[in-house]
Amino acid sequence: MNRNEHQKDGGRKRYRLFVLFFAMAFSVTGLAEGGTAAKAEAASETVYDTVIAGGRVMNPETGLDKKGWNVGISGGRIAVVTSKPLKGKHVINATGLVVAPGFIDNLSYNPNPLGVWNKIADGVTTNIAMHGGTSAPQEWYNYYAKSTTPVNFGASFFYTEARNRYELSRYDSASPDQIKELVKEAEQALNNGALGISFSLEYVPGITAAEILPMMKLAYDYNVPVYFHARYSDMEEPGTNMDALNELIGYARKTGTAVHIDHINSTGGTFSMKKSLSFLEAARRQGLDMTACVYPYDYWGTYLNSTRFDEGWQSRFRITFRDLQIAGTNHRLTEETFSRYRKEGKLAVAYAIPEQDVVKALKAPYVMIGSDAILEPGNNNHPRASGTFARTIGRYVREKHTLTLMDALSKMSLMPAQRLEKQAPSLRKKGRLAKGMDADIVIFDYKTIKDRSTVEHPERLSDGIRYVLVGGRLALDNGKLNKEVQAGQPVRSEFARVKSGAGLLNWGARQYAVVDYKGMRYVDVRSLEQQGYRLEWDKTSRKVIARRSNSQAIPAVSGAELAPSEGMLMLERGYRLEAGNAKAALISIGTRTFMPLTLLDELGFKVTAEGDAIWKAS
Repeated sequence: MNRNEHQKDGGRKRYRLFVLFFAMAFSVTGLAEGGTAAKAEAASETVYDTVIAGGRVMNPETGLDKKGWNVGISGGRIAVVTSKPLKGKHVINATGLVVAPGFIDNLSYNPNPLGVWNKIADGVTTNIAMHGGTSAPQEWYNYYAKSTTPVNFGASFFYTEARNRYELSRYDSASPDQIKELVKEAEQALNNGALGISFSLEYVPGITAAEILPMMKLAYDYNVPVYFHARYSDMEEPGTNMDALNELIGYARKTGTAVHIDHINSTGGTFSMKKSLSFLEAARRQGLDMTACVYPYDYWGTYLNSTRFDEGWQSRFRITFRDLQIAGTNHRLTEETFSRYRKEGKLAVAYAIPEQDVVKALKAPYVMIGSDAILEPGNNNHPRASGTFARTIGRYVREKHTLTLMDALSKMSLMPAQRLEKQAPSLRKKGRLAKGMDADIVIFDYKTIKDRSTVEHPERLSDGIRYVLVGGRLALDNGKLNKEVQAGQPVRSEFARVKSGAGLLNWGARQYAVVDYKGMRYVDVRSLEQQGYRLEWDKTSRKVIARRSNSQAIPAVSGAELAPSEGMLMLERGYRLEAGNAKAALISIGTRTFMPLTLLDELGFKVTAEGDAIWKAS
């Protein structure tokens, strides 16, 4: 081989190596998230129930944002998300469209047969009544399961409804005996699936801390959030937004309970948004679990016979009669018509929110989207009942650039799921677009998506949303509602409890009780202290740091050996343990925290089975 031939042959080899390297790189980047080449090849041969082809696929949990990707759906779940072509019994051409997790409206009301279809047309796949709800969740869930609905559904324990059976006026406070009974009712409600507890303090000002704190402590014990319509909605003394937020922050600090503030743009933040958000940010820095939501409108709406229109409302909200309009009509009010419509209990919108307050709230990273409405017969509703989610994208992402599209999707899907999912396992499969998640999906045209509902016509459906799938079934098909599809499933709280006889761990000279949680074995974190570790608790980050200790002062008795009592709640509070490179999620039982036995292997200990439900760490 002469020199020229040798150079040509070397060039061909380099070219082949380059092609091979490029193909390998493409095979990695072009796979399903977390997939392999073999899995991708198998996926391409599978025939899925439904394939969403060629869309801009976005997953707010991982930040995935890929154009021309495909989603395969089987059995109501997402089976694959990939750049590879897929085969499906039914194929949706999503070219030029955004494919995202279905929206979760966690500040809605009961899923009535009319309003749920406006939700579907607005991209909502899960409707959760956390502003209100029910005092009897067992009956509530049974009713909506039997009546069938296109959206998934859940509810809070609604404290106002529960106390109404004592015939207390909105200005009355419950007695100590009544409070005890209400706490019992709330506990039963949580065990029957209620997702949390909700209060409407502005509408029932007679509710005092004596009623709230026992409910907060109960919510903490059950690891569920408390949703608050705060007590004040303005900056006029006595009783300002700052007083309202300080009240709620005080409850969170005293009990450790997660707190969510309803529609901060109209309650707790109007005319004071920058300062209100700074209050919440300071509380969050202290480790308090506080979130809020906003609807993307600069006018609020409520019933004229509510306490919000008690004497002095004009000065409190900086409006006049002419700033009120009966929802579903073009009627602006006068002093005379105000009195008439108030007697009728009509809902009016009030043009009373500064646009900049909405923008500031939307930008806050812990503020999500919630509609605070669902359309009801008669259409006497705020337009947010039909247009909240499309308006968020159309107005505040595309037109005003207040948010990125990914941030908006997170606020409309992932964040509402995360707010409630600690004790609602079904929500861990929602708000994400990835393999194994529920096929609750919205497909929309980013260029045209917008709200069409108005104060005069709150029933108008949103534009630009092409397809909505609930559990893999098309409730909105190419822009048309498919009312034959009623695929909604209940979203409930679920609670695991300690069972006796889960096992024992022999570790050195000590023996520790083992508990079983969802098929995994756990042992008290404090056992590490007796095995040469020092534990440091970081309350703000909810993290336990374990470090090897040279100290010989190992505690002789810590209670780590004792078995928790049978029937105690086992909860995921979001605590984590880190020991070097080893990390694990922890569970809480009473005041104790437990780590998975598998963590010991990561720490260099060998865990072996010694007999029936007996393990040894060495």
